[in-house]
Amino acid sequence: MATPTRIVMLGKQGAGKGTQSTRLSHHYVIPHISTGDMLRSAAKGTSEFGTLAKSYMEKGELVPDEVITGVVKERLEEPDARLRGFLLDGYPRTLGQAQDLEKILYPFDLDIVVDLDVPTDLVLKRLASRRVCSVCGANYSLTDRPKHDWTCDSCGGEVIQREDDTEAAIQRRLDLYETQTAPLIRYYQDRDRLVVVNGVGDPDEVMARLISVINRMRGNPIDL
Repeated sequence: MATPTRIVMLGKQGAGKGTQSTRLSHHYVIPHISTGDMLRSAAKGTSEFGTLAKSYMEKGELVPDEVITGVVKERLEEPDARLRGFLLDGYPRTLGQAQDLEKILYPFDLDIVVDLDVPTDLVLKRLASRRVCSVCGANYSLTDRPKHDWTCDSCGGEVIQREDDTEAAIQRRLDLYETQTAPLIRYYQDRDRLVVVNGVGDPDEVMARLISVINRMRGNPIDL
């Protein structure tokens, strides 16, 4: 049986984490565990932490760290994550969450923490041009438009700019990310788990860089 591969993906919003995480999960045949998707899925279930998460989400409130960590723990205990590993996208976001994740995984450890690095000015440009379907959430941009007059190709919903994708709102999110992530970066650097990967360029080029560093950290220089 293959050794489980345990990866955390860090990076600014707009760095391409979601796209690359999905591709990497297919390449390594491991579940892509996105915090947002995981919370929404848990809220539909009947688990202790899923029910708690749902109660906060229905009130439009932020889900507390301890509830998010509980949902993560439940997800990582499922057979696919235990046997094959996982790629975590959106967790941990803070030093406290990183310490909680270490406890969840003990006696095992992460193989690699990837910081997908994209300059702030490029991220601002990407996010300011982003558009999203108001019904199904499909992503578009000013350079990747739907085929017909801002009508979603997938479901026919209206494609809009999110209210929190204005330049000022984006800059506030990026500032918060930098504040939260700086201690997280140091934490994983001190544990020799962090690798910074250039996230600029064609998606295939970025994917090749990611596979190269992940294989190297796993002690396997040959692509799987």
